[in-house]
Amino acid sequence: MNAVFKNFIRIQGAIFLLMAASLLIPLFLAFYYDEDSCKFAFLLVSGSCALAGIIIRLGVKPADAKFKVRDGFLIVSTAWLVCSVIGALPFLISGAISSAADAFFESCSGFSTTGASILTDVEVLPKSIMFWRSFTHWLGGMGIIVFVMALMPVLGINGQIAANAETPGPTKDKLTARFSDTAKNLYKLYLVFTLVQVVLLCLGGMSVYDSFLHTFGSLGTGGFSNYNDSVGHFNTYIQIVILIFMILAGMNFNLFFVLQRKGLRKFLHDDELRFYLAVIGIASTAIFICNQVNSNFKDTARSLLDSFFQVVSILTTTGYVTDDYDLWPTFSRMILFCLFFFGGCSSSTSGGIKCVRVLVCLKLVRRSVSLRLHPNRIAPITLNESEVPSEVIINITNFVFTYIAVIFAGMFLISVDNLDFMSTFSAVATCVGNIGPGFNLVGPTCNFSVLSDFSTVICSLLMLVGRLELITVLALFSKYYWNSNKTK
Repeated sequence: MNAVFKNFIRIQGAIFLLMAASLLIPLFLAFYYDEDSCKFAFLLVSGSCALAGIIIRLGVKPADAKFKVRDGFLIVSTAWLVCSVIGALPFLISGAISSAADAFFESCSGFSTTGASILTDVEVLPKSIMFWRSFTHWLGGMGIIVFVMALMPVLGINGQIAANAETPGPTKDKLTARFSDTAKNLYKLYLVFTLVQVVLLCLGGMSVYDSFLHTFGSLGTGGFSNYNDSVGHFNTYIQIVILIFMILAGMNFNLFFVLQRKGLRKFLHDDELRFYLAVIGIASTAIFICNQVNSNFKDTARSLLDSFFQVVSILTTTGYVTDDYDLWPTFSRMILFCLFFFGGCSSSTSGGIKCVRVLVCLKLVRRSVSLRLHPNRIAPITLNESEVPSEVIINITNFVFTYIAVIFAGMFLISVDNLDFMSTFSAVATCVGNIGPGFNLVGPTCNFSVLSDFSTVICSLLMLVGRLELITVLALFSKYYWNSNKTK
């Protein structure tokens, strides 16, 4: 057996063991709440994953081989697909979701942290199933592969390639010399944020169960709730806590270590962070003013919170809602739709294009105008007072073009369902950007149950493609990928 292939199989084995361990928590809840069908479902899937992982672990020994870039693409794409398939099985076996396509959609939506749903009434689901549904956000938020890379030394494998292929955003900052240490530090921070948010939500009167579910959804920027009216079900204090942690989850996690080591000034000096916060402030203020001008809206404080909450929710690709924004004025909805094409910061748990890419593109436009007026001027693109290499700029523009192309391709595919244009456009855009709710038939008070099985599967795959930053998956369909002589 090829040495690289051996290590590839061992990583998949680690994924099976990770899934087996993750399924033990909802299995415990199934016994606690005495949900018989769920007991069997979680026990069967967890046991099968554990058996497969152990067989691989014992049967395939680690090999001394370095991963190439092409190997990282295959590892990551396969891992996320495997996790999504495994994650769908409890929905199907328990009977919570009867359709295989719908179960796969719900699982993909969870792991990709999209938060879109085909369920018309989530409140009738068994508690263990609802927990698993939200827990997939937490697992997918920081990244399955990043977790596995932290265990690489234990697996007897050395390499960072796979994690680079998965990590959201154009930058892959290293906090330590060894990537496994970096991954562990990130997960420690992720755990601290999780525990702090759970405690704060409990202090606001939310049950421990609900606190964990909504912490998974906000820190993983997913958006699944166990209530049909989402976060609108809760009081103002709880909404503010969730709002704050959505903002934190949309930031570059590496910056929190910069804050710890170099202080607040260096933290706030980051160009992407300032752009991210500026977008939140400008968009929220514009929507608030527009909604206030409309006499049909609530009191000032409520309107202000709804405006900020919805802007942050969509910008960070979380997808929680406190109000039906489909009823807002056209100008407000237009701003929210534009935010579909932003996303949070690089190296955050959010999806989308990412603020750093949008910022670079805006600087490119400004430079083009400047060079038109002053042809001989030297105008480099800079971030954090450092010039952005031309290769990075090309990669960013290629990514944005590919992002738009994938959305249009997805629109053509699901247009067979004959939905209205805005529903079709927003359904695809929200899946590729991992946002959650769209507009009209897939809006905040509706769901994706209107899609046919074909379109449901297409949107499921689009969620995974979007989560893996497009190129990771699309590279597998290139003839150059399968020609090892032409691939690094």
